[in-house]
Amino acid sequence: MGARAARSFVLFWCASAGTPKPLLVNILLTGGTGLIGTRLSAVLAEAGHHVAHVSRTLAPGSSCRTFQWDPAAGTIDPAAVPFAEAVVNLAGANVGEGQWTTARKQELLASRVDGLALLHRELAKPGHRVRTVVSASAIGLYGTTGDALVTEDTPPVGHDLLADLTQAWEQAAAPLAALGLRVVVPRIGVVLSLAGGALPALAGPVQRGFGAPLGSGQQWLSWIHMDDLCRLLLAMLTDDAWQGAYNAVAPSPATNTTFTTALAEVLHCPLLLPKIPAFMLQLAMGEQSELVLTGKRVSAAKVLAQGFAFEFPGLREALQALYPPAPQPAPSGGCRKRAVMNSRRQCFKLPYPDRCRTSDTLF
Repeated sequence: MGARAARSFVLFWCASAGTPKPLLVNILLTGGTGLIGTRLSAVLAEAGHHVAHVSRTLAPGSSCRTFQWDPAAGTIDPAAVPFAEAVVNLAGANVGEGQWTTARKQELLASRVDGLALLHRELAKPGHRVRTVVSASAIGLYGTTGDALVTEDTPPVGHDLLADLTQAWEQAAAPLAALGLRVVVPRIGVVLSLAGGALPALAGPVQRGFGAPLGSGQQWLSWIHMDDLCRLLLAMLTDDAWQGAYNAVAPSPATNTTFTTALAEVLHCPLLLPKIPAFMLQLAMGEQSELVLTGKRVSAAKVLAQGFAFEFPGLREALQALYPPAPQPAPSGGCRKRAVMNSRRQCFKLPYPDRCRTSDTLF
């Protein structure tokens, strides 16, 4: 995104969120090299904010200043927190990577709570200028809720790994409010991005001709376009009216069948296979099959009531923005059947290899 595009992005956000143009601030970002952090860093920097990352390692060639920390050891560069006026915490190991062994589950938990404990220790010290902390969470907190529409006040149901993990994540962030800080907790849904995450993992099989709904196909998928998520995080950072927990999802959740069908139509790839039975996914993925076989129908009403306007409120328009139509040669001879077959061959040849990048996070 160039400077002109960044200015347009910010002006659109200001108009749609109903807030004045934000003041420029120094923002400290944990998890800045992940899927969301990478895009958010660019958006913030190009909008004129000063962004610095907190990371365990110094990334060569990074455009952002980087402070080192080691949450497990409880160490952080003493200049990190004094740099900032706001903190965005996105740190957390990817739940979609690796087998869920006992050691991996402990790593997933520690990667979320240790960093927050370290931030709390530093923010409790006098002399810094931080007034706002945006600390990420996820809709996995709600557990298995079936077809019920979930709001921020819905209590968690069940004790699966994602629910327990996310509850611990939010509990670790809660003490920050007692320090007099404005704490905002976006519960992030499935982020739609070509750079990684769930979308390339779902689109790849469809493009190869193996797409199909998963399990019953009736499990809900509450999603948000990456651009809308970045705009939402901007609003949370710069507008003091935002406080507490918000569902960071678009206002139109979809079932797995609806999502898969819409994705296939946007990609112009037919769905040739029947639904993939749940037991096959459970055999192949084990406990991690809950990532694709369970879902939540999550409400965006609180975000909308706050005045936020989504650029991509509907699933089809979000997918079309990510996968714009490719130029197709006009069929000759009026043979509709030949045109359809050519379209299918083109689909199976994967003309857009960048659309199937390896995911660095699943949800």
